Amino acid sequence: MIFSASIREIDLPTINLADFVLADVDSRPSKPALIDAVTGLTLTYSELDEMSARVAGGLVSDGVRPGDVVALISHNQPMYAVAVYAILRAGAVVSPVNPLLNGSEISKQLTTARAKAVVAATGGDWLAQAVAGTQVETCYSFDDSAVTRSFRALLSSAPAVSYQPASTNDIAALPFSSGTSGTSKGVMLSHGNLVANLIQLRDCWSLDAEAVVCAAMPLYHIYGFTVILNSAILAGGTVITMPRFDLRSYLEIVQNYRVTLGHLAPPLVLALATAAEVDQYDLTSMTRAISGAAPLDEELAARVEERTGIRIRQGYGMTEASPGTHGAPSDEFVAIPAGSIGHLLSGTTARIVDPATGEDVGDGSAGELWVRGPQIMQGYLGLPEETKATLVDGWLRTGDVVEHRDGCFYVVDRLKELIKYKGYQVAPAELEALLLQHPQIADAAVIGLPDLVVGELPIAYVVHCAAYPGPSDADAIIAWVAERVAPYKKIRRVEFIERIPKSPAGKILRRVLRDLSREDQETEAHELRL
Repeated sequence: MIFSASIREIDLPTINLADFVLADVDSRPSKPALIDAVTGLTLTYSELDEMSARVAGGLVSDGVRPGDVVALISHNQPMYAVAVYAILRAGAVVSPVNPLLNGSEISKQLTTARAKAVVAATGGDWLAQAVAGTQVETCYSFDDSAVTRSFRALLSSAPAVSYQPASTNDIAALPFSSGTSGTSKGVMLSHGNLVANLIQLRDCWSLDAEAVVCAAMPLYHIYGFTVILNSAILAGGTVITMPRFDLRSYLEIVQNYRVTLGHLAPPLVLALATAAEVDQYDLTSMTRAISGAAPLDEELAARVEERTGIRIRQGYGMTEASPGTHGAPSDEFVAIPAGSIGHLLSGTTARIVDPATGEDVGDGSAGELWVRGPQIMQGYLGLPEETKATLVDGWLRTGDVVEHRDGCFYVVDRLKELIKYKGYQVAPAELEALLLQHPQIADAAVIGLPDLVVGELPIAYVVHCAAYPGPSDADAIIAWVAERVAPYKKIRRVEFIERIPKSPAGKILRRVLRDLSREDQETEAHELRL
């Protein structure tokens, strides 16, 4: 059984993503496109258009060629958008990098991406160390660091350019995702994939030039990149950037800039429902909000609506889908339940497949969600086997278990092993590989422990190495891991176990460990009651 969107076809042009997003600049040249909430730096639409085209010319003069990968390492700020559109207009591929990653993690991504150049918010020794041993030839920074080339100097170095792709399949972006399991992989998204998803999202949420949005989610994440930044600029709206999220600053932005549409994740929804300071701000401009990155609790959404008047509905997607596949259309926003991910986006079809039998199931039955559409990735960079396992005859296997009932889709479980911490993807396999390097550990497994505030907490079950003298120290292991990974990947708890449960084929039985963690939680709750 194949589920289809009500609007089945997308008229997809062959165009550079940057030119598509900035196509109507002449109709609003002096309107603010981006405003930095901290510094006040404002870029108008004409400035964004001209600066990105001229920087693109500078990159080309410096030897950046069509198809080269340029990594972008920065917090949210207006210059981030300039860099994105400049890289695209140079014909290069933009590869966003999480600035919270440590040097070795950044170096690994640069190597995997085969990046030729890097644009960073700041230069310094950290950047020199991160690019050492990689293919990176040139580093630029927004702060004109002495150890990098000046990004702003590119504005005056060459005529403006804008490369046009030969086909809709030319790669535009290379974000990194862990897919449904395993370590991080480069997701090849074409100009056509990203343009298609912008058209689909526009059909769904009907943004216009009056839109004001806050980039509270990181722009290096596909949610921030497509759903917030590119969607709002395409509509002619204004994006308010936050370099780092904190609740009070976010509330001030919504109040002072009169944000019209919210882009949330469940931890922020929880804060809106429970934090005392929410009542101190006027949030009446933001009557609607979209929640993504992790499943939303329907009761929690209802509490926010009762308290603030903000109606929250879910979207659904993944990096491999540019990211959107489902949403609650504007004309049905009220009617669609908050616990649902809504309908398929235009031009998208879906199947619900029983994981045990491989057969399609119908309404009311649970199965893995498979989706197909013009927004689906070209594949994983340099990983044909992983691509083959994820893309089956054009269908993207999402790893999420859904049901379709009463005209809407609902996420009910997941097959994927990823841990979702505050919307970030944490791959157990990456942490397990790291833990096995510790001299006290003979074997290890990592699972996510459900947590109302952050989604899931990464916890480790480890087997003490008999050859290591003395007892193992859980706190020391936690600290050791923390020194080697980004903050959101840190192990939050270590439990010692005699052996890691595994199948005959050697696959970790995470279900058994999850059962153990639930028993531990129940025991702790019982002891607290006593």
